[in-house]
Amino acid sequence: MKTTLFAAALVAAAATGAAAAPEKYVLDAAHSQILFDYNHLGYSTTYGMFAGFEGEIMFDQEDPAASSVSVTLPLSMMFTGWQARFDHFMTKDFFEATEDETVSFTSTAIEVTGDNTANITGDLTLNGVTKSVVLDAKLNKAGEHPMAKKPWAGFDATTTVLRSDYNLGQFAPFVSDEVNIKISVEAMKADS
Repeated sequence: MKTTLFAAALVAAAATGAAAAPEKYVLDAAHSQILFDYNHLGYSTTYGMFAGFEGEIMFDQEDPAASSVSVTLPLSMMFTGWQARFDHFMTKDFFEATEDETVSFTSTAIEVTGDNTANITGDLTLNGVTKSVVLDAKLNKAGEHPMAKKPWAGFDATTTVLRSDYNLGQFAPFVSDEVNIKISVEAMKADS
């Protein structure tokens, strides 16, 4: 009888332990971008973008709360659409950035809020300051990529940060302290 119970316990443990662990996905730099916008003196909305950056997602499709994300991008990859604006962002008025300065985000917790939505809390490091932010995230699609023939996933997320939290509050409140961030990324399962 003890042998039968022990065997049953092993089978049960094996069945519950067979849950998939997070799998490593790497960002598809060609189809991942971060857009930001802010109000300029009440007259217009100014836009900028980061693209071509790298990062990884440890994606657990069965238990999304067990997933994680880490992204680092060079500040020099920022695209403002006008060189003079980019140059101004790199002065002491804002970043006073070196060529190798980076922006990074590392998740610290994921709270599943729906079938394909979650709040991703993480540390955003910008201009030498680290603050916790929450991304309102959505899984757009996960499955085999029709051309690459390998597992792929796509996500959108939004958040709002205050420039002044990162010592970048020059000209606020005339130039909005709030910066809206929109993220859209694709990620491919990493080769073993």
